[in-house]
Amino acid sequence: MGDQERWQAAERLALVLTEAGLQRMSARTLAVFLFTDAETVTMGDIADRLGVSAGSVSGALKALLSTGLIERLPAPGSRREHYRLREDAWPTLFSTQNTVVHVMLQAAETGIATTAAGDPAHARLARMRDFYEFLLGELPGLLRRWEQEHAPR
Repeated sequence: MGDQERWQAAERLALVLTEAGLQRMSARTLAVFLFTDAETVTMGDIADRLGVSAGSVSGALKALLSTGLIERLPAPGSRREHYRLREDAWPTLFSTQNTVVHVMLQAAETGIATTAAGDPAHARLARMRDFYEFLLGELPGLLRRWEQEHAPR
């Protein structure tokens, strides 16, 4: 695969991530981290690759740092900050998204509290609550199994 095809694939991935709800610049920035052959990248590297200003990349980097997908690295001898995709990016993202599960669980609980036991809405909301309680119970074991199967050897 040539360099042009590689970065077209990166842009296609960024589009999918955007359609899944990620901010466009965060999605494009994440795609750079996934497709780069460099060990680390700087804000300038990302801006150059995407053909945008460094300022527009800044917010995306903050968002990716806050979700735990990327990390800032010390770069002795460089005045620029260097970043890389974390080795544990995906399990970290999945575990931080437990907050979404908690929000859904709370929404179901609120709905259950406002509906009567015989109401079909009550039953649907109870099923929603049960699903998210099940999911929360399964996530820790799922992440442990992932770590065991993919631990550095």
